[in-house]
Amino acid sequence: MADRKRCLLKGALAGLIGGLAGAGAKVVAEQIFPPRVAGQTPPPVVLAERVVGHPMDGTGEKVAGESIHWAFGALAGAVYGAIVEYEPSVGVWKGAAFGITLNKLTHESLLPKMGLAAPTEKQPARERISEWVSHAAYGVVTDAVRRVARRAL
Repeated sequence: MADRKRCLLKGALAGLIGGLAGAGAKVVAEQIFPPRVAGQTPPPVVLAERVVGHPMDGTGEKVAGESIHWAFGALAGAVYGAIVEYEPSVGVWKGAAFGITLNKLTHESLLPKMGLAAPTEKQPARERISEWVSHAAYGVVTDAVRRVARRAL
């Protein structure tokens, strides 16, 4: 960082690119270790259904869930990239701390408070562990790709 000038926009752009890659890594991690049992509606789909005001069919459900997942991953990555640009210590554990913190803020706090997910104490252990692991993978990949992208900018 000492050999280049800090730039909020470049940090956010690098983070956005990293966040998209991280969102892809989270998808892969969840395919290996699924957080929910078959038939359980994921929080992004619950949110989309609330916005449109009715249950969605298979295609609409998939499009809404995917759109929210990728957009949130990119946005969170952009915010992370902008913050790390000025406070590099936030990148501790090569992004794993970011991913785990994001899980704590979303799946263990905000989503239950919004009624989009069960309270943490009522979530099955498998779901909680899967979310921790997949968010850590998201954070590590987001940070790795962000670093490469930022050097290129």
